[in-house]
Amino acid sequence: MAVKVYKKNTAGRRNMSVLKPDNLTDKKPEKVLTKSINKHAGRSHGKISVRNRGGGARRIYRIVDFKVTKAGIPGKITAIEKDPSRTAGIALICYADGEKKYIVATQNMKAGDEILMDEKAPIKEGNRMMLKNIPTGTSVCNVEMVSGKGAQMARSAGAQVVLQAIDAEVATLKLPSGEIRLVSEDCYATIGRISNFEHASVKIGKAGKSRHMGKRPKVRGSAMNPVDHPHGGGEGRQGVGMKYPKSPWGKHALGKKTRRKKKASDKYIVKRRKR
Repeated sequence: MAVKVYKKNTAGRRNMSVLKPDNLTDKKPEKVLTKSINKHAGRSHGKISVRNRGGGARRIYRIVDFKVTKAGIPGKITAIEKDPSRTAGIALICYADGEKKYIVATQNMKAGDEILMDEKAPIKEGNRMMLKNIPTGTSVCNVEMVSGKGAQMARSAGAQVVLQAIDAEVATLKLPSGEIRLVSEDCYATIGRISNFEHASVKIGKAGKSRHMGKRPKVRGSAMNPVDHPHGGGEGRQGVGMKYPKSPWGKHALGKKTRRKKKASDKYIVKRRKR
């Protein structure tokens, strides 16, 4: 894994960097595991529901198997590929019965490695098993929140969850955010850490690259007119001028809790994430 920093030949290249994983395989995506996606650009029924989205380079969606339903069937990694739809790399697995699947790759996966998904499997990076059969203190990823639903936690680049304890058929997990959460010991998890942990250190470098990623320019509210934003107006640069920052629609913007009160899963959270 290496971060390539471009030479300062132009203003756009200055400080730009890209991630160059060492274990990437030079091949086209598996055709049967891809599908085209229609662009919505933050719109619902033609109306903008999420601002500052649009454009973006064309891309094909890779169908990733988060449930990993091939229990007891060994698989061999035939390729490690880059997925434009996610920050982590993906691994193409060829199972012993001939079926192929994409999974989210862990840090040290490489072509030729063998993996196994079973209720109880060897403690080896890339293997997937139930939490109750994993030693405490182990770093895991692609963790289920509900048994059989598929991986929902620790799926982005560099993410890992620490299995702290197992007691009374319940596993205690420490998430990357600092939150401590309880899940059933029958939930599946993958040994290891998600690949591309250096993803956060990459610098976009120029505005055009953001446009390629489907992100349109954002204008500060204080640079607008009063008719367009509560922060707008004034002679020269002005502060917010109110007790708390507001959204364009006059709602609380920063520090406002958005989680629904009395949510059903509150009882599974032992400690809230850091704020």
